[in-house]
Amino acid sequence: MRSNHPFAAAFLRLALATAAIAAPVSETLAQPAPAPAPAARSAPPRRDNPATSIQDFVRLEGQSASPIRGVGLVNGLKGTGDSGGDLTLAFPLAEMYRNNGITIPDVKALSKSKSVALVNLWCEIPEEGGRKGDKFDVYVSVSHSASSLRGGMLLISPLLGPYRGDPVIAVASGPLEIEQTDVPTVARVRGGAQLIEDVRMRPPGNEFNLIVRPYFRSYSTTRMLASEINGITADLEAGPEASEPIATAMDDMTVRVVVPEHERANPANFIASVLTKRFSPTLLDLPAQVIVNERTGNIIITGDVEISAVTVGSDLLTVTTIVPPPTPTPQDPLVTRSNVTDFGSTASNADRARIQDLLQAFRQLQVPARQQIQILAQIHASGRLHARFIRE
Repeated sequence: MRSNHPFAAAFLRLALATAAIAAPVSETLAQPAPAPAPAARSAPPRRDNPATSIQDFVRLEGQSASPIRGVGLVNGLKGTGDSGGDLTLAFPLAEMYRNNGITIPDVKALSKSKSVALVNLWCEIPEEGGRKGDKFDVYVSVSHSASSLRGGMLLISPLLGPYRGDPVIAVASGPLEIEQTDVPTVARVRGGAQLIEDVRMRPPGNEFNLIVRPYFRSYSTTRMLASEINGITADLEAGPEASEPIATAMDDMTVRVVVPEHERANPANFIASVLTKRFSPTLLDLPAQVIVNERTGNIIITGDVEISAVTVGSDLLTVTTIVPPPTPTPQDPLVTRSNVTDFGSTASNADRARIQDLLQAFRQLQVPARQQIQILAQIHASGRLHARFIRE
């Protein structure tokens, strides 16, 4: 006889007998290049493994994403749109017909229509800005009683700035794509918003601030970035003033950079040199992080995340037993399933274990991703997860 026995609180024993060995942060310098002709300056030392650049960690102050928004109509729906008897839909629908040369004498004539939905529109211009003619994705969401946008087409709609009285910046239209099948009231039009005006960011002056992106903010990060930027003047073969620091760490998220005198005639060239300066990521003493997205079920972790001893219980795990147990054969072996497992780090003995070992235990027990996220959040709340816990 086969039976399933759900446990009210089935425990996952975390035998945290070992811990990960964190690789020491070190800086390896290559040998200086041999000096060229006597009249030329010798090349500065270069760091090995220049795998990343400054622009991956910062943005220019004054440059930020610009949201634009609007209201539009989606047609082509198969009986899942708003009721035509709702005047909130009837009036803009009649206006749309009038703008296309068709006069609706009485909006009551639209009362039986359920093929159109009134929707809210949202689009984000990236922090670099945009030029007239650029296209961006636009998001569409039901505004009233429509039950689904599946199969719909967004009619040409204006998009305005985020504040009251802002002018029209873009127009949006196109076929809708439902990204989450269980949420058919939200959709996306890929490349559906086209700018009709330039969206430009404020150009920097003789000095500018670099803002470290949230996940990387720390005093060690800004100090290291300032040090890397101060080494640029040697690369650019600057004059005597090159020895003066051009970058200063102001706090844990801001690096102030002064454009050298000889670069101010062409600041764009200097800013490009700063943002594309490459360095080894091992120089960054970044905090351990666990980044989770409950909507998609994604879990992203850094390699140095550890967990102290803890016991996790769940009422969704089950144990499968067979009574009486069958006689195993090569064709039908005896399989034992349990909701309890032990795990430990594969590194040296200590009182912590790596988070990878915990996730491996989850996989053995087939714990769903969203439940894994909930368990990680509770471990973090107990103070046993030694990392930043970020929910997106």
